[in-house]
Amino acid sequence: MATAAAPVPPDDPMDHPPARPTHPISVVGIGADGWPGLADTSRDALREADAVLGAPRQLDLLPPEVPAARVPWPSPLRPAVAGLLAAHAGQRLAVLASGDPMFFGIGRALAETVGPDRLRVLPHPSSVSYACARLGWPLEDTEMVSLVGRPLDSLALALHPGRRLLVLSADATTPAAVAALLTERGYGPSRLQVLEQLGGPAERRYEGPADGWPHPPGDPLNLVAVQCAAAPEAPRRSLVPGLPDDAYESDGQLTKRHIRAATLATLAPVPGELLWDVGGGSGSIAIEWLRSHRECRAVSVERDPVRAERIGRNAAALGVPRLQVVTGPAPDALAGLPTPDAVFIGGGLTAPGLLAACWDALRPGGRLVANTVTLESEALLTEWYHRHGGELLRLAVAHAVPVGGFTGWRQAMAVTQWSAVKPSP
Repeated sequence: MATAAAPVPPDDPMDHPPARPTHPISVVGIGADGWPGLADTSRDALREADAVLGAPRQLDLLPPEVPAARVPWPSPLRPAVAGLLAAHAGQRLAVLASGDPMFFGIGRALAETVGPDRLRVLPHPSSVSYACARLGWPLEDTEMVSLVGRPLDSLALALHPGRRLLVLSADATTPAAVAALLTERGYGPSRLQVLEQLGGPAERRYEGPADGWPHPPGDPLNLVAVQCAAAPEAPRRSLVPGLPDDAYESDGQLTKRHIRAATLATLAPVPGELLWDVGGGSGSIAIEWLRSHRECRAVSVERDPVRAERIGRNAAALGVPRLQVVTGPAPDALAGLPTPDAVFIGGGLTAPGLLAACWDALRPGGRLVANTVTLESEALLTEWYHRHGGELLRLAVAHAVPVGGFTGWRQAMAVTQWSAVKPSP
């Protein structure tokens, strides 16, 4: 059956507010085994559809007995979803997805667009389930990282000795790119296995070490299994706040390790919450907020363009390239940012209106933490402490250093910290 041309997606999905479908949308998971691997309920849903949306590769798996118009997804996909659904309003619509539609699949975008009550999801085993079955790895003990539409540096967050990872590949070049990143980050001894066309007649597996990966690009439909093994010189990158200072590229504008750990404990990151890191410096507070959980979000605001670029490099090196970096002076640069759940102010406290702007932007119940080493900013924090309560404390760290033939303490500059929770109106 001929493939129908996809409607041109709008520049802005709000140009086509999604029409509420008359019939539930059937979201059908399909594997590399194609039509023979589908359950009867999935086959019936496709036979009864007026139009089937999917990737060209998936549409090609359907036999002639599926009479529906076949509509390939455009690229980029996500902005086009609302427009495509509006174009097929009133029709019986089926959508093809790889494996389980609700596991990093199109099911999420559809549920967010039309609501989960308008979907009929018919899942197929995911590639991750197939991979664990082939490898004999317990699924609950295996970490999954998707590189489909995501930066390769995201993988760095999951690199820890002895961990088992399943990496969803973007294309045929991903295995070699994964091997190169592992080698660069000190995990060259790791063993990689590439599993192609899982569940299909062309299924294939091959393996090798990350350092000296010997294989050319293969099938684009693949998954990379990684058994992490660190080289002796590999740096240790804990997920607990307080990474070593040398983990960061810095010009000296860096919240030092022990103060950083105490500050993150006060900020108390929770999955899904958004942090404003105002006066980002080297980005360490925002980066370690993001490292605490994959669903945490953060914006680092830095007025110096050189430092802002450095923040981006640090975020990528430490596995959180999703950090949004805003270049500009606060409070002006804060305009238009989404409402934060927590705010950290690490610099520029005496800028007119900065502290008030951050406090006003914070959602009720959100936390604000501000650090300073100057008397002028300390006086401001003392004023706000008397006005809003919270906790005012001084953090001091001393390091043992040689003193002639003996050892003594060298005191770092004390940090004054004010923290408070914004009350409900």
